[in-house]
Amino acid sequence: MAGHNGMVGSALVRTLQKAGFFNLILRGSDDLDLRRQAEVEAFFAEAKPKYVFLAAAKVGGIQANNTYRADFLYDNLLIEANIIHAAYLEAVEKLFFLGSSCIYPRLAPQPLNENALLTGLLEPTNEPYAIAKIAGIKLCEAYRDQYGCNFISAMPTNLYGPNDNYDLNNSHVLPALIRKFHEARVNQQDEVVVWGSGEPLREFLHVDDLAEACLYLMENYDQKPFVNVGTGSEISISDLALLVKEIVGFEGKLHFDRSKPDGTPRKLLDVSRIHALGWKHQIDLEAGIRSVYQIYIEQNSGIER
Repeated sequence: MAGHNGMVGSALVRTLQKAGFFNLILRGSDDLDLRRQAEVEAFFAEAKPKYVFLAAAKVGGIQANNTYRADFLYDNLLIEANIIHAAYLEAVEKLFFLGSSCIYPRLAPQPLNENALLTGLLEPTNEPYAIAKIAGIKLCEAYRDQYGCNFISAMPTNLYGPNDNYDLNNSHVLPALIRKFHEARVNQQDEVVVWGSGEPLREFLHVDDLAEACLYLMENYDQKPFVNVGTGSEISISDLALLVKEIVGFEGKLHFDRSKPDGTPRKLLDVSRIHALGWKHQIDLEAGIRSVYQIYIEQNSGIER
């Protein structure tokens, strides 16, 4: 597995172990630099994995994506290209590539159907990351077409869960809100500032649900077309902020900073394909946020609610 220390990768490890899979080949970035082709190919030649979950990626929120544009494009292109090619060289039985819903055009019809890929311009703030993920999809398709490799891809919606990134400079919206409201409550602040207008609509999937979907697809799906993974429901950023505010127990005011970017106006996935395959999410958003916030408290402050 590539990326087992991240939020998605660690959820995959938990899910695989719960399902009875314990012969897992795991390497951290200190032991294996996935951006180095020679290192990756040497690792594959030695370890000879049968199945590969490609969850490793350089990730971040709007600010990080827009600031480190070269890093997000370069690192992600190298990681996926090196792993996919090494999997081909070592005749891996099956590879699962995990993309991102930001691959879709900024103004594509909603909900976002898999056929909308490459039909319009991307969201400018995360274009480099999106291009890298599109390249990963196309690499899987090309190796399938040319070499007959059983490489599949899935595109998850916005994720949250244990081991999320709470750094306010490069985190995604939900962990950023959790940290902002928590710190505001603890420090008895009067106001929390939320980026943007609050109007954009977003879909959120608990990472444990994603991990279950990944295992389900690895065991049951062998086709070329990539598959959306989400809940099929959405919430505005303003309503999300109010929900987090209530869960955290912050009693002050909200201020939406309209000078900050909103990103894509709406991003809801069409999940009819994965539903037809027999998989649906299980974790309700409010319940998921409550469980994640409890973990955040225990890991960061020792305060119990």
